[in-house]
Amino acid sequence: MLEIEIDGKKAQVPDGSTVMDAAQQVGVYIPHFCYHKKLSIAANCRMCLVQVEKAPKPLPACATPVTNGMKVFTHSDLAVKAQKGVMEFLLINHPLDCPICDQGGECQLQDMSVGYGPMKSRYTEEKHVVFHKNVGPLISMEEMSRCIHCTRCVRFGQEIAGIMELGMANRNMHSEITTFLGRTVDSELSGNMIDLCPVGALTSKPFRYTARSWELQRRRSVSPHDSVGANFVVQVKHDNVMRVLPRENEAVNECWISDKERFSYQALNSDQRLVKPMVKQGGEWREVDWNVALDYVAHGLKDVAREFGGDAVAALAAQSSTLEELHLLSKVMKGLGSGNIDFRPRQSDFGTDFKRTGAPWLGMRLADIKDLDAALVVGSFLRKDHPLIAQRLRQAAKKYTKVSLISVTADDQLIDLHANLSVAPSNLAHSLAAVVKAAAEIKGVAVPAGLENVASGEVAKKIAQSLLEGEKRAIFLGNVATQAVDATQLHALALELGKLTDAVVGFLGEGANTVGGHVGWALPAGANARQMFEQPRKAYVLMGLEPEFDCADPQMVVGALKQASLVVYMSAFKHAPALEYADVMLPIAPYTETAGTFVNTEGRVQSFNGVVKARGDSRPAWKVLRVLGNVLNFDGFAYETSEAVRDEIIGKGTEFVSGLDNGLSGVAIKLQPLSTSGMERIAEVPINFADPMARRAPALQQTADSIAPAARMNETTLAKLGIAGGQPVRVRQGAGEAILNAQLDNTVPDECVRVAAAHQSTAGLGAMFGLISVERA
Repeated sequence: MLEIEIDGKKAQVPDGSTVMDAAQQVGVYIPHFCYHKKLSIAANCRMCLVQVEKAPKPLPACATPVTNGMKVFTHSDLAVKAQKGVMEFLLINHPLDCPICDQGGECQLQDMSVGYGPMKSRYTEEKHVVFHKNVGPLISMEEMSRCIHCTRCVRFGQEIAGIMELGMANRNMHSEITTFLGRTVDSELSGNMIDLCPVGALTSKPFRYTARSWELQRRRSVSPHDSVGANFVVQVKHDNVMRVLPRENEAVNECWISDKERFSYQALNSDQRLVKPMVKQGGEWREVDWNVALDYVAHGLKDVAREFGGDAVAALAAQSSTLEELHLLSKVMKGLGSGNIDFRPRQSDFGTDFKRTGAPWLGMRLADIKDLDAALVVGSFLRKDHPLIAQRLRQAAKKYTKVSLISVTADDQLIDLHANLSVAPSNLAHSLAAVVKAAAEIKGVAVPAGLENVASGEVAKKIAQSLLEGEKRAIFLGNVATQAVDATQLHALALELGKLTDAVVGFLGEGANTVGGHVGWALPAGANARQMFEQPRKAYVLMGLEPEFDCADPQMVVGALKQASLVVYMSAFKHAPALEYADVMLPIAPYTETAGTFVNTEGRVQSFNGVVKARGDSRPAWKVLRVLGNVLNFDGFAYETSEAVRDEIIGKGTEFVSGLDNGLSGVAIKLQPLSTSGMERIAEVPINFADPMARRAPALQQTADSIAPAARMNETTLAKLGIAGGQPVRVRQGAGEAILNAQLDNTVPDECVRVAAAHQSTAGLGAMFGLISVERA
């Protein structure tokens, strides 16, 4: 430890600390622009100049290492004169457009110019002009003359997002921040550059010129979009959500959020909102009052249960449903005598049901990812499925963590991977088995039963070796691993590998409340999410999802819904295809208009309140289900608040849920023979089509991540089929087909075609991971 005195305050700081670190520790403020605690030191704004005893001139606090016994003065005459001189230089070319600047009211330059800027400029020449640039639909670079060259945006791209999309071109007075060759900024974390910009050079394009910061009310909330449960601030004006910004929580999302979380709020104000209950009568839809709609639903469900038994009723919910909503939906189903409830619409293998020893979770705290010595991610489109977890692994890999990936494509994860193996979906379990066998052989123990004939190659040995070194290791199963047709075997193999290597085994988690669904007893006692459509039921309740886009086999699901005598559709949005098969549409409130609880992938309980009034006649889903329970005369539905429901499930004041365990009992490793015939489909869920809100956000739908799906194959597969990249092809699955353009993509394994799910053009196809035929159109 080193001793330092700053403005008379003494402190001890670790070796390698800077003066800025020490100042923050003792609570002394030093003005700065380019410094940010999550970014590397650039020392190019010079605003943090301070006086150091015995130093001949002021030194930048962000780049000056602490020496033992150092004395620093941050507000001496010399320091203040230096800081004011820097501020005068920064303002020389800065345009006088504060009255029309979106950053007005929350601008660091504006704030600091009050304390350190001159009352009058000595500069009378014309100001330097930088022309605007178009970098996509999310970030506005219309006023780059405001840029003070702090390079925070450049460093964020390089160090956090993992890709340098912005850079500094030219020199001296001609320096400017720009993209390479006029490209757009396409990172899934790019919106964080807006927050990092200390001036109004980078602003939010969707928010541009819509409100002033002082007009907005700030309310806390939790992300419904992925398993991390990012904390953010929702900014509201006149009961409209105007903007979403990250709220710092080092244990969860640090100070970042993904673009999907930042911009999908646009859907909340869209004209596609469902705002009145609707009932189909005589083939015509008409709007009705809530009491009429709920009576219709109650009588319909009761009639089906009485005539055909409770097993003829099934319910399927989205993984973004709150703990309270899932629990009450489960209680309604039990009241009807049905155990057919599920919240895992994209899952196809349910072999672990009733064999788990607890609720599946990450296996560790999110904040501990940085301390891992080795990590293996199995079956994941990591960057797009879990941007914030990918970011944590990216930072870990820069230090000493050996990150390996076994998945169904060789997408660039912008991580310095130790090993990367891409295989066909049917080969995923065999590839993981090879690592298990390699680990056993390296360790000199018996190879687990059933793996004697598995061949372990060099990559498998490299991965196994990394997991046997160091102290902290983890194996993470991603979305593909849980959606795959052999998900049970992947889970069992991961546990076997964890046992051999003393590694933690965890699930990255698909939805905002995947863990909560297991904790809240929204699991099937009867038919699961596949069986309830394989063996069609008479009545269905769908909550918060759109079957064509959110189910593992939309062709099968829609077929079952069309033959049902009653389909109750609960959603915040009008979903055009549902008008055909639904009988009742109940408008439920999205996360900004309801109170509820999400349990994130590490088991953290995060409750939130609505930030605006429910739009139109929409109501929180937990209230709709509570009233439905009362209309059906079921006991146990006398809740006054969502907190009362939550406390019934997990108890009051719970920070982390109990019963988290990724173990299995009674599951043996039994690999299926490798498939040797037929093309296999690989279906990712594109980041901006993953949920109903993202699908309806105009800005997100204009990004590079939202281009229409193509039939992507490697050059070997294309040559075998006699197809050239760019040609139209017909892809078929069962009774469904789609006309797509063929696209050369050498990240796709042989004998596979990558066709994205969750998109209108591919909604008529079958299983996300199954056999598919491709022919020239």
